Amino acid sequence: MDQLSDYDFALPPELIADRPLARRDASRMLVLDRRTGRVEHRMFTDFPAYLRPGDRVVLNNSRVVRARVVCEQPKAELLFLEEVSPRVWKCMVKPGRRFRVGATLAAAGTRLTVTEILPTGERLLAAEGPVDFAHFGELPIPPYMHRPADRQDDERYQTVYAGPEGSVAAPTAGLHFTPEILTRLPHSFLTLHVGAGTFLPVKTENIAEHVMHEERYTIDADCAAGLNAAARIVAIGTTTTRVLESQPPGPFTPCSDRTAIFLRPPYEFQRVGALLTNFHLPKSTLIMLVSALAGREAVLAAYEEAVRERYRFFSYGDCMLIV
Repeated sequence: MDQLSDYDFALPPELIADRPLARRDASRMLVLDRRTGRVEHRMFTDFPAYLRPGDRVVLNNSRVVRARVVCEQPKAELLFLEEVSPRVWKCMVKPGRRFRVGATLAAAGTRLTVTEILPTGERLLAAEGPVDFAHFGELPIPPYMHRPADRQDDERYQTVYAGPEGSVAAPTAGLHFTPEILTRLPHSFLTLHVGAGTFLPVKTENIAEHVMHEERYTIDADCAAGLNAAARIVAIGTTTTRVLESQPPGPFTPCSDRTAIFLRPPYEFQRVGALLTNFHLPKSTLIMLVSALAGREAVLAAYEEAVRERYRFFSYGDCMLIV
């Protein structure tokens, strides 16, 4: 289970969802019992029925930034990942070969200069003035959608509870929730700003050699109290799971930090007891995370059944509940 090919599966391209359903809560939900391997086919609206007394549902409330900026002269595409210091931004730049240290370009209402090329390929760009995402940016919807973001994405590629800005990809398991469903659930919010790692494929056949990108997170006092009172933690999404499993043993405490945790078999989960997540890309770190929780064979068998049953995959797709 250390080889990248161990996490591959066949996915017909027509099952990749590039548009959301008319209603957020209309998704199908495959339920996988990780003890028995049993699979059920339900609807997301059945999710509350799977909660036990004492459960705490934990969601990531990060808001996606309109962080993708297209520049015409010189022609380039920028993805603003993080403001690392005042007016200095860490960015992914395409095509990178044109932008060596000292290169300049006008974009997002200001002029930017490359000051450093990081080992991971991102650039540090110094901005002369504020970066105007509102007027010049667009939501960075995933590349596999093969289209630019539009007004529908402005609403639907955000969770209904999105708060602090900082992500370059949505915590997509949360896209199924409506305010009405949330009112029925004992829940808490943490924040993890989804970073560049969500776009980057695993390039090493030995997955132990893969290096995860760091992502910023915060657990506030209310969230920590809710977690400490929980009989079982039900994580909504892999981003929430990574934050929770990054915490040291003992009671949860309020904190702000970074995590580069890579959850893969044979990792044993310490914090999360159940997980709601979407269906993930083949050979991705996310399907490895799910396999660590439920077992690789059970997960791949469930994915094969999801393909047979014509579930919708990826960000705008259906969901999977592991209990």
